[in-house]
Amino acid sequence: MVEVELSRIIIDEEKREQVIVLKEKTGSRFFPIVIGINEAIAIRVPLGGFASPRPLTHDFICSLIRTLEVRLEKVVIDKLVDNTFHAKLYLMTKDNEPKTIDTRPSDGIALAVRMKSPLFVEEQVFDKLFQ
Repeated sequence: MVEVELSRIIIDEEKREQVIVLKEKTGSRFFPIVIGINEAIAIRVPLGGFASPRPLTHDFICSLIRTLEVRLEKVVIDKLVDNTFHAKLYLMTKDNEPKTIDTRPSDGIALAVRMKSPLFVEEQVFDKLFQ
């Protein structure tokens, strides 16, 4: 697995296209993921320091995770199938029992940003992107 960080969020209102760019933390490889406008906003909001008067969906999920005394250990983009990225949330229960949940990368990133959890990409995904 390769640790990555969110490098850029691009919102192009004219083209109605939103892209997040992930970059290796200790390398030079990077790649874009096209996402929806709601997902782009969900990622951008906490980075800009905006606080909603009521919890947004990802804020609610983070509250739920904390209330259940679960930790978001990491988010891993683990597959690229037919030009669609797949990801998993790796959680740890209060009893130190690992749990894995399938997620869209954009939702996983929105949670990782809020919970300050690391992002990873499986090497096989980089292999497919750069072959």
